[in-house]
Amino acid sequence: MITIDVDSAEPLFSQLVNQIKIAIQQALVAPGDALPSIRQLATDLDINAKTVAKAYRILERDNVIETKGYRGTFVHSNAILNSQFDLEAWINEQLFDVISTFKDAGATDSEIRIAFNNIMSQQPKGK
Repeated sequence: MITIDVDSAEPLFSQLVNQIKIAIQQALVAPGDALPSIRQLATDLDINAKTVAKAYRILERDNVIETKGYRGTFVHSNAILNSQFDLEAWINEQLFDVISTFKDAGATDSEIRIAFNNIMSQQPKGK
């Protein structure tokens, strides 16, 4: 049910995240259904296991899937609702608004980038 386009400009992990969310929204998989292991899905799609692991981490962070230790990975009970929220789009909207405010105040692209990098470097790792 999942197909990956290696020639697409969209990163492979992002394609995987989006396709799993679409499969959930279209009821092709339901809450509680088991998903393939990282290794199995990577083999099936002929992609690196780290790519699948990254996609699964994002989906787990967003409560679309849940890992239950050695029992495997499953579709989260609230996956239908949670798969409709697009964190990346929300971040882009927020940044667009903030950057527009900075530019309206006269800040240059370079000044904004430097300030952004400074703030990001002050954040604890993993947050």
